Amino acid sequence: MQRPVIGITSYVEPARFTVWDMTVALLPYMYVEQVVRAGGQPVVLPPAGDPAPVVHRLDGLILAGGGDIDPARYEEPPHDRASYIRKFRDDAEFAVLAAALDANLPFLGICRGLQVLNVALGGSLHQHLPDVVGHTDHSPAPGTFGALPVTPAPGTKLAKALGTSPVTVPHYHHQAIDRLAPGLTVAATARDGTIEAVELDSAPFTLAVQWHPEAAEDCALFEALVAAC
Repeated sequence: MQRPVIGITSYVEPARFTVWDMTVALLPYMYVEQVVRAGGQPVVLPPAGDPAPVVHRLDGLILAGGGDIDPARYEEPPHDRASYIRKFRDDAEFAVLAAALDANLPFLGICRGLQVLNVALGGSLHQHLPDVVGHTDHSPAPGTFGALPVTPAPGTKLAKALGTSPVTVPHYHHQAIDRLAPGLTVAATARDGTIEAVELDSAPFTLAVQWHPEAAEDCALFEALVAAC
């Protein structure tokens, strides 16, 4: 059986590799490994040109993690801790997401990808989560994942993939959903009340999580995406 083609959005950042120091389109290789492990064929989508029409050549889409969304998109001034805002990436990913939703393409949003989904549908974000929950466990240190439990909601696609008992997953986010967008259902929460996953009621498979499943030992969510494809 041919592997379903899964597009994964990417960063554009300065990077050093081998003998080079330059701006690159990059993606943590964990995303690629998890998609392959789940039976998919990954294709990296840089935020350049006009990527939205490429959606029609894909079997599924992943919006990957990354920097913060421009808060002007949800009509708020920027918090002083908002960081790594890349408006060109916002433009590209909001367009790609709109095309994917219009096509009912199986979709998995990861960290920033959940935030793009919520903002695109009319929601807003807590711009610095420690101000709300009073701790930094969701993002304990630069380049360090936090291990926190989340509880999937019964009856959701997430619960079908992970079960309904609390499951400890890797976190690295300082933002999260504030106002939930119309049409989205909360699919998991953390102990401190943070919304950690959502699903779009009207779509066959549109699931987004605030944590980083690409860094998990299992590939259950990627398997669920490939199965939906």
